[in-house]
Amino acid sequence: MKKCIAYLGMGIMGSAMAANLARAGCAVAVWNRTPGRPGLETASAAGATIQGSIKDAVAGADVIFVCVNDVSDVEEVILGQGGVGEHAASGAVVVDMGTTGTRAAVKLSEELRKRGIKFVDAPVTGGDIGARNATLTILVGGDPADYEEVKPFLELLGKKIVYCGQVGSGQGVKLCNQILCAVNLIGVCESLCLADELGINRSLVIDALSTGAGGSWSLSNLGPRIIAGDFKPAFMIKLILKDIKLIEQTLAGSAVELPGTELSKRLLNIACEIGGVSGGDQGTQAMFRAYMKEHS
Repeated sequence: MKKCIAYLGMGIMGSAMAANLARAGCAVAVWNRTPGRPGLETASAAGATIQGSIKDAVAGADVIFVCVNDVSDVEEVILGQGGVGEHAASGAVVVDMGTTGTRAAVKLSEELRKRGIKFVDAPVTGGDIGARNATLTILVGGDPADYEEVKPFLELLGKKIVYCGQVGSGQGVKLCNQILCAVNLIGVCESLCLADELGINRSLVIDALSTGAGGSWSLSNLGPRIIAGDFKPAFMIKLILKDIKLIEQTLAGSAVELPGTELSKRLLNIACEIGGVSGGDQGTQAMFRAYMKEHS
């Protein structure tokens, strides 16, 4: 636990995780592509050191966490000019905590191995609440020895750490999770719509059903935000649409059909349109706005 840590990507999730590592006593250097973001202050207040470049952030780092939004972003940060691949020390472990899909994970691992750098894919689920409270579920793919090396740090970030298999396996399980998130949210929206039609208080529905057979993380955590009309992001619509695209790419050429996921994609796109120019920056719970439009 005396190893030096770098954390690249100070969004909602990354900054909370970096802060938890710093509070646990790790020496953490953080970097963000856009200076001045609130997440940098979140990590700094917990004891992390802000660096102005990837080169400075990863200097001397044994473990390098990366949490950025899209496949192109993570490839740029890790493999691009001035990126991790150029400046990380041989023997360091790169841990990708974003959702980038199985193909990207394999590519990143292969390219980094050529440079003597190890790689683990470790996407998370549990939302901003889980990131802040260190109660995330972390889905890990990689060489077993590399997993064991980073596991003590992952345990500072999550409540449940699951080793899924070789590189890309964590990403595969995460895509399964994203289907559950997308489709469960449809159920939450429909349930609240029915409550409205029957004149039943929405809060009562959430309180009564959250611990029953139909309960879900979405109902317990996103339901109250829907009731409050709070569509600020914990997880942005544009990001789950990106994940659905990764699922579609993974299934290219397959006979598997996912009608529930397709419906979710349609409703989320409608919510984006309702939100205007920044519609994709809404939280996924904004699906409710689209559902009401569909059935009003």
